Amino acid sequence: MLAACSGAITVPEQVARPKRIVSINPCIDAVLMEVADPAQIAGISHYSHEAAATSIPLNVARRFPAVRDSAESIIAARPDLVLAGPHVAAPTIAALKRLGIRVEQLGVADTVAASEAQITEIAQIVGQQLRGYALNARIGAALDKARWHGAAVSALIWQGSGLVPGKGTLADELLARTGFRNAASDLGLGQWDILPLERMLARPPRVLLSGSAAMSTDGGESGRMMGHPALVKARKHFHRAEFSSKLLHCGGPTIIAAVERLAAVRGSLTTNPSPSGAGLGWGLLSQVEPSRQAPPPASPLKGRGA
Repeated sequence: MLAACSGAITVPEQVARPKRIVSINPCIDAVLMEVADPAQIAGISHYSHEAAATSIPLNVARRFPAVRDSAESIIAARPDLVLAGPHVAAPTIAALKRLGIRVEQLGVADTVAASEAQITEIAQIVGQQLRGYALNARIGAALDKARWHGAAVSALIWQGSGLVPGKGTLADELLARTGFRNAASDLGLGQWDILPLERMLARPPRVLLSGSAAMSTDGGESGRMMGHPALVKARKHFHRAEFSSKLLHCGGPTIIAAVERLAAVRGSLTTNPSPSGAGLGWGLLSQVEPSRQAPPPASPLKGRGA
């Protein structure tokens, strides 16, 4: 009371919540759905309207207009705030700022801690701090529930294009938290790298986490490689479990689905060791046509990081 009378306590200035928010990044879209009021969202990334790329349910995403990452598309949505990733064209950012539109660019969350900080930041920007706290609490509870306290087993997240997340990625941390050891390090792979099918089969992990031909929606190399005869025949040498590429690139609420899936796979493993590291022999490898390997894809963080 004395402090109040003396003027020592000041009331922070009230910041108005943005009324028309546009997100042009699918990972940010997923967080925005959790922390913002639907009425605040004027548009989301067009990636979130695509079945193969969205990080949120399509029926939810399609309630909001899709916006591309061009200045014209963004301006047409009449935003007072634009949330973007790190890979937006400089002329687009300049055009928005010339019009007085607030732009907040956010980095890639490559750890759980970075994701937590980003959720807090987004919630503060949109004026919904308590919802940010609540989302982080849900993610923390999911991580605690999925934590594995026994021995870790060798695992590799391998997509049909050959894309593998290595050390220094969020996927690598989630593997470690759920009872797996990322085999990417054993193979000398980088943070995001390409592992051809024949090289993977020569030194398979105990657990191969991948999509499936049935899950593939591109109808191209990814689906063809997941159904490759050599990969199908090799399944007796390791445990293969489905892990959708939709769980691979984003933090935020995607972490919950990712660790739930990883925990389910880890819990399903038997105590009997599976062959790993010894290779499968040239009989199987001869079925792989190196010339028909999928070409290295564009960086997932750049391609989805507008």
